[in-house]
Amino acid sequence: MLLTILAADDGGGGSSIVGLLPLLALPALFYFLLIRPQRRRMKEQQALLSQIEEGDEVQTTAGILGFVTAIEGDIVWLEIAEGVDVRINRGAIARKVTAPAEPEEQPADEDTDVGESA
Repeated sequence: MLLTILAADDGGGGSSIVGLLPLLALPALFYFLLIRPQRRRMKEQQALLSQIEEGDEVQTTAGILGFVTAIEGDIVWLEIAEGVDVRINRGAIARKVTAPAEPEEQPADEDTDVGESA
C-alpha cells in the first residue's frame, strides 16, 4: 500500500515543474521585450548627444528645429530664427535633422500623350 502511494507521487512531480516554467520564463520575457530595447535606445541617444557639433540642425523634444551655434558643456545654444538664439539643455535634443535628398530630375517622355488618338 505504501508503494502505491509513492508511485502516485512520482508521476505528479513532473507536472509541478512544468507549471513553474512560465513563472521562470517571465523575467526572460521582460528582459528581451522591455529592458534590452530600452537600453539600446538609451545608448543610441547618448551617442547622438555626444556627436552634436556646431552647425548641426537638430530637433528638440518639444519639436523646435534649429541650428547649433555654440556648445557650453551641457548647455547648447540653438538658433531657431535669424537673430533668435535659445539656450537649451543638451538632453533636450531629440534627433539630428538631415536635409532631404533632392529627387533626381527624370526626363519627360515625349511618347506619353494621354487622350490623343492617332
